[in-house]
Amino acid sequence: MESVWDYPRPPRCEPTSRRIQVRLGELIIADSNRAYRVLETSHPPVYYLSPADIRMDLLEATSRETYCEFKGRA
Repeated sequence: MESVWDYPRPPRCEPTSRRIQVRLGELIIADSNRAYRVLETSHPPVYYLSPADIRMDLLEATSRETYCEFKGRA
């Protein structure tokens, strides 16, 4: 079993061989065989997908911003 306290700092980004799908009910919003898994101390794993694997037409823009000391403003 993995522990978030064993993950590295700064974060590590690694390719995953898993197929990652994002669904809302029966609607597939994203489907990728080339995702990356990001591991960071005290945080659950996060998957990053290429915009090419995401149904961008189903997303809406927002004015909300977040900040990360490693990734910057998003």
